Amino acid sequence: MIARCCAVIGCALTLLGAGTALAQTPAAAQAEADPGVRPTRMIDRAEVRVSRVEIQPGATRRVHAHDDVVYHLWVPIEGSLQITIGSAAPVAAASGQAFFMTRGTQHGFKNIGTTPGAALEIFIKQTTMAEILSPAQALAFALEP
Repeated sequence: MIARCCAVIGCALTLLGAGTALAQTPAAAQAEADPGVRPTRMIDRAEVRVSRVEIQPGATRRVHAHDDVVYHLWVPIEGSLQITIGSAAPVAAASGQAFFMTRGTQHGFKNIGTTPGAALEIFIKQTTMAEILSPAQALAFALEP
């Protein structure tokens, strides 16, 4: 599990840092799904989606799941946050800690502190070169010596 999580993080970082051609300007903040929880899309490609989620003190992101992705990493970066994954008890989420989930995993989070908090969400949408490449690119890749 740890090896798979590290591989997914490495893949995400590789995709994010693959060059200036992949850089995107953060999109405007999306509508709040829950009061005080505001996601801002930073990158959205066929392979990966990254959002920064700002969470006001006392705000809760209700339990939900992402069925449109293969893997999901939730990484708190500031504030006193708490996450609940599946039927497990809520746990404190320290800044820089990474929480790994697969497609359809129920989860929710909240800011239990008195100052604003934030987390990064990294969604891996595709996991193989064949899924990432167009059919023409996949054929060219397969025919390379």
